[in-house]
Amino acid sequence: MSASLAVSGAVITGGASGIGLAVARELGLGGARIMLADLPGERLEAACAALAAEGVEALAQPCDVSNLDQVEVLADSAFAKLGRVDLVFNNAGVSGPRGRLWEVDPSEAKAHFETNFWGVWNGCRAFAPRLASQQSPSAIYNTGSENSLFCAVPRTAAYIAAKHAVLGMTESLREDLPLHVHAGLVIPGWVYTAIGADAAMRHGMATDRFAAIIVPQMLACERFVVGHAYNVVRIAERSDALADAYARHAPRYDGDDEYDVRSVIERMRQARAN
Repeated sequence: MSASLAVSGAVITGGASGIGLAVARELGLGGARIMLADLPGERLEAACAALAAEGVEALAQPCDVSNLDQVEVLADSAFAKLGRVDLVFNNAGVSGPRGRLWEVDPSEAKAHFETNFWGVWNGCRAFAPRLASQQSPSAIYNTGSENSLFCAVPRTAAYIAAKHAVLGMTESLREDLPLHVHAGLVIPGWVYTAIGADAAMRHGMATDRFAAIIVPQMLACERFVVGHAYNVVRIAERSDALADAYARHAPRYDGDDEYDVRSVIERMRQARAN
């Protein structure tokens, strides 16, 4: 995989506002042609018009990412209209139901997963084989969250679970792809978008600032794309607790890889090779 990705064509879901639109602007001002995908309506058209006014070539593609058929249409349209797709940014997401887990309507939690997890899955499913057959270097980035790594927002179990799931899915996808297609996770912290109430969200980082931080990382094909320094403090709270649990209850010993799945698979592979 190239250490520096040249982007002539990019597809961004959830591109009509927030992080998606800011990344579209950053990439577009760098010369990329952009296909913005979002729910149909005036907001999508207005976003493309605003980018055009800044000299960015942006094409609108209405798409509900929870619908695989629509995402397949998006992929076909992107390759037909852009000619080549170098970067796919599966970014569409919504806020989840709030409350203690047992107070949340399971149907609302499942509906949330349709967008925040399955919407990302659908984007990967539709674009991965097309990028693989394209042969030129490319990348798929999925929007996770600081909530992929720790619980940042209380009483948002569905949102946190979906974002943890996106992390796991992206890590697995990395191993499915050929070497010329990269997969990585974008990990926003608190960013000022419309995903929550404005009174709270306005305290977050500006989307343009966040885009300026993360786009160079995406072009460098980083595995994890980050922008909020204090996240490491919260991550350490979990990782330190895990390390302590293992140190006390499952300490290392010589040959402790006897039950490690990867180690066993490798030994089996070597045995077959011999």
